[in-house]
Amino acid sequence: MGTSMIIGDGILTPAISVMSAVSGLQGELEGFGTNAVVVVSIIILLALFSIQQFGTGKVGFLFAPILALWFFCLGSIGLYNLLEYDITVLRAVNPAYIYFFFKKNSGAAWSALGGCVLCITGAEAMFADLGHFSVRSIQIAFTFVVFPCLLLAYLGQAAYLMKNPNSAERIFYDSVPGSLFWPVFVIATVAAMIASQAMISATFSCVKQSMALGCFPRLKIVHTSKRRMGQIYIPVINWFLMIMCIVVVSIFQSTTDIANAYGIAEVGVMIVSTALVTLVMLLIWQTNLFLALCFPLIFGSVEFIYLCAILSKFGQGGWLPLVFASCFLCVMYIWNYGSVLKYRSEVREKISMEFMLELGSSLGTLRVPGIGLLYNELVQGIPSIFGQFLLTLPAIHSTIVFVCIKYVPVPVVPQEERFLFRRVCPKDYHMFRCVARYGYKDVRKEDHHAFEQLLAESLEKFLRREAEDLALESTLQEIESDNMSAWSRGSRTQGGDGLEELQVPLMQMQRLEEVGTSTSEDAVSVLPSSVMALDEDPSLEYDLSALREAMDSGFTYMLAHGDVRARKESWFLKKLVINYFYAFLRRNCRAGAANMSVPHMNIIQVRMTYMV
Repeated sequence: MGTSMIIGDGILTPAISVMSAVSGLQGELEGFGTNAVVVVSIIILLALFSIQQFGTGKVGFLFAPILALWFFCLGSIGLYNLLEYDITVLRAVNPAYIYFFFKKNSGAAWSALGGCVLCITGAEAMFADLGHFSVRSIQIAFTFVVFPCLLLAYLGQAAYLMKNPNSAERIFYDSVPGSLFWPVFVIATVAAMIASQAMISATFSCVKQSMALGCFPRLKIVHTSKRRMGQIYIPVINWFLMIMCIVVVSIFQSTTDIANAYGIAEVGVMIVSTALVTLVMLLIWQTNLFLALCFPLIFGSVEFIYLCAILSKFGQGGWLPLVFASCFLCVMYIWNYGSVLKYRSEVREKISMEFMLELGSSLGTLRVPGIGLLYNELVQGIPSIFGQFLLTLPAIHSTIVFVCIKYVPVPVVPQEERFLFRRVCPKDYHMFRCVARYGYKDVRKEDHHAFEQLLAESLEKFLRREAEDLALESTLQEIESDNMSAWSRGSRTQGGDGLEELQVPLMQMQRLEEVGTSTSEDAVSVLPSSVMALDEDPSLEYDLSALREAMDSGFTYMLAHGDVRARKESWFLKKLVINYFYAFLRRNCRAGAANMSVPHMNIIQVRMTYMV
């Protein structure tokens, strides 16, 4: 729900920020009406979303000086108005005036409280900045720059209203000295674009993390920075936000109704965040129960009061973020629900090892030279789709590799660390599990020849390491057996403890342990001959020759096209969700398997239906 509201924020923030900045021209240029504000706002929004593909790193060097200048303008203009009009408004920092205000205005004060939410908007999106800045820098910036400047700005506007009460509708630009209007207008417009940029980045971050948790359909993600993992660009989300922003601006044509919608989305996100932080305090940080409950009581009560106040604007635009949140919540829930059922079906229907052993090394069919790469999502076990290939094909490849692609939170995975291998079934089956790891900056659309060569080289290294481990284990068992024999002989010697008999085997054991922790070439010389003569190992030679023969015959990519269908006895609602909504999302989301330039003759695809 919180993520859905953040996406709604990504629509409303650019709309209200840009319109608020552009609306300053209405009182400055003659004939510049509402339609002109809408047109100019749409043009700026088009420019804003068009530059997202270049990444914040490309234009981010401008953010700091512009925002510094913007906050300097806010603070200095507010201080000027305080000194020029009425410095006594500083008494407003006294909390007692809250009581006096509500006592005097009652219902109108409650409505005004809903408008005060706009003073703290943006605070709920600070987490998104963690993709770009450290926690300490955010704390310092908000404590010593943002808060003091905003406080001076609002106090200065209050001082101006004391002398000019009719300027409430256009208070920001009216309180700016006349000679500074155009510089402040330009800075305000650019600052509005930067604020919108931050919210758009927050939307990208939330969608990406939801995809990683399996709660959002797979979309194309472009990482725009090698140094900052959080700097990403999602084309589909970007263009969707742009279209919805233009629709909102075109329909509402006023910042008042958009502000009502904005406030509900902001406070909704804050309440969800407070609830989740409370769970983190209890379950992860294991904070004292009393202290953990004080957090939601203090912050949650304030947020709840604001939410009740802003809900009074529900009919005046406040319904919009709830509609956005409901739509995205349905999409996320349906995708997660269907994906979980599909994965459970794969785990439940995976082929048992007993069945594979009954088939024998021939797998119940003809083994022909070649390497078959079967893509699947399971990191252990034999996927049920492999059974479909065995039933469908008259022959199967001599070497089978189950490839599972995983993404890790590092920019680039070195080539030598790309693949992790594990043997499946006995040696004569020639079946392996391969986990292909990619960093967030790695290019997935790689040439299939390079991919195949790297995979074959990594598999050969795995076979050699496996032979080394087996030889080392065998040697350790022999030494242990020799020690036990020597101990038995020594214990039977007259009055002896067997130390002389044990001396040589124990030294071999010590030297062998040193080899396991040493990487120097000199240490290799202490290995027994059984460990050294790997090239003469007939088992290794057989595996390597079989692998080379399979490589010479080529690679075949075995892909599964799985349909997910609800069982016949399922409820009508489940059938509707799985057979139509989830199926629609699967057809239109990004493919999970690798997209490489593989010739069609090298691809075998089998359709399979998962009944959930």
